[in-house]
Amino acid sequence: MSEITEKIQESAENADKSKINSMVALFVAITATFMAICNVKDGNIVQAMDQAQAHSLDAWSYYQSKSTKQATIESVLELARLQRAPGVDTIVRRYEAQVARYEKEKAEIKKQAEDFAKQYDDLNLFDDQFDMTEALLTISIAMLGIASLTQRKWLLWFAAGMSLLGIVLGLAAFMKVSLHSDFVSKILG
Repeated sequence: MSEITEKIQESAENADKSKINSMVALFVAITATFMAICNVKDGNIVQAMDQAQAHSLDAWSYYQSKSTKQATIESVLELARLQRAPGVDTIVRRYEAQVARYEKEKAEIKKQAEDFAKQYDDLNLFDDQFDMTEALLTISIAMLGIASLTQRKWLLWFAAGMSLLGIVLGLAAFMKVSLHSDFVSKILG
């Protein structure tokens, strides 16, 4: 009779192990698939961030060149005013118009550069969310492996919770909802 009891207990233990391993496999498949999708989206965001930063730098360089041109014209204008030669008034008016034009152009360029910088910052927020998503999902997959090896249900559910948290953070990033944790970013940054 004891041999039958041992077989029943062994079968029950194997069924329990099989159940945990099946759940681990399911959680790993879902987690890894979602992580791959988030990784692609994060790569696209990083490309957009690079582009926004390049545009911002280009705009600030253009702004600087307009400032240099304006400073040169203002110097010529000052020299023309000092000379008070015949016909200088026409030259002065022409240079004053150029200075005004550069001021206007610089204001527009400055606005563009600031808009690109803001676009970069906005994208960076979601890049950080995707990075945190990837970190949580990677930790979850590692913990799921340990849960499978140790057959600890509490570890399985803890890893599933980490995975769920990562998926929620990733979905929020996809929907452009800021669930950004400055606290965690400061620790990791």
